[in-house]
Amino acid sequence: MTQRTFLDQSWRGSLGPVLSIDAAILEAIVAHARRDHPDEACGVVAAPAGREGPQRHIPMENAERSSTFYRFDSMEQLRVWREMDDRDEEPVVIYHSHTATEPYPSRTDVNLAGEPGAHYLLVSTRDPGPAEVRSFRIVDGVVTEEPVRVVNAIVDPVAVQSYMFGQSPTTVDYECRA
Repeated sequence: MTQRTFLDQSWRGSLGPVLSIDAAILEAIVAHARRDHPDEACGVVAAPAGREGPQRHIPMENAERSSTFYRFDSMEQLRVWREMDDRDEEPVVIYHSHTATEPYPSRTDVNLAGEPGAHYLLVSTRDPGPAEVRSFRIVDGVVTEEPVRVVNAIVDPVAVQSYMFGQSPTTVDYECRA
């Protein structure tokens, strides 16, 4: 499979490449992180090879069942990666949550980052209020934060969720589906 990057080339922030992610997928990731709290949640978002943007959310089990560490179950990871290969997809987002700290890659996270073309999305569930979400590129041990652009947000005056991002401005409000 060819290594590709799935970046929105039409919009670049001051931090470089941008992760463009559908509001529904981001909402599903945050919901997974909240559901698994106080343990760290983890999963991937796949996209068809050659197409831009993460499209299929795949929540996975944290084999460690830990509040401070995550690890994909090896059999589940093998099944998911084979399924992506069969569907001609690639893992474009690898995500996990931090339950008591800011969403920034730990040394362990950096050491385990094995997909140089992927966006590493972290969600902090330390606060029951707005979820803190940040995205990073991790290549050869170098961590580079990137802006997150939420697309396809639907305006719904009844259900508004705030997500805190690591870029300036520090708060981005978007409307999520009810």
